[in-house]
Amino acid sequence: MTPVKTFKAKKPRSERPRPDNSEETALLGQGYSLVAGMDEAGRGPLAGPVVAGLIILPRSLSGPWVKDIRDSKVMTRIQREKVFGHLEEEALGFQSGAASALEIDQLGIVPATRLAMTRALNALALMPQFLLLDAFPLPGVDIPQLAIVKGDATCLSIAAASVVAKVTRDRMMEELDEQFPGYGFAQNKGYGTGEHMRILEELGPCPIHRFSFEPIKGSGATR
Repeated sequence: MTPVKTFKAKKPRSERPRPDNSEETALLGQGYSLVAGMDEAGRGPLAGPVVAGLIILPRSLSGPWVKDIRDSKVMTRIQREKVFGHLEEEALGFQSGAASALEIDQLGIVPATRLAMTRALNALALMPQFLLLDAFPLPGVDIPQLAIVKGDATCLSIAAASVVAKVTRDRMMEELDEQFPGYGFAQNKGYGTGEHMRILEELGPCPIHRFSFEPIKGSGATR
């Protein structure tokens, strides 16, 4: 008899646990009044920058839009844009930072990601007293911090920061699509989709591709 395979169905997005502010509430109880969430977008693509989002939420948020704050990867584009607009208006601190494809090639993706985070932090007018990060600590910064595995799925500030990073990067890629037409950056956002790979093979890489990433690295292409 052929064994029957069983599969665990994924829960619909509406049934997945929502991030909450329990970490922020605990830290506020310890005397930290300015708690910031931080997350990044764009570590994996073949082109474009890596972008960090940084946000300090007020003690309470209200409105039907709040329930839409999730890890940006499980949100629709419409949800992300709506939440981004509200966060920009209501956050105590709201900032992003980026590291270019060239910097990624020169430094490596992990140092470049931390560079983007540091730039976001340095550009923020209101310095946070504590950082909540998505499994990605920021060494060399003299601010208490906590890196939480899958923090963008469980922690409200980190989830909000993921929206800031994702929307900011998507908009940057749409602008870069106008500068470097033909690669579909407005649609693929630099990720290695089948269509992007086909175009890359046909046209070769452009200046915003990451030449240290495979398969571009293996092709022998240079800037």
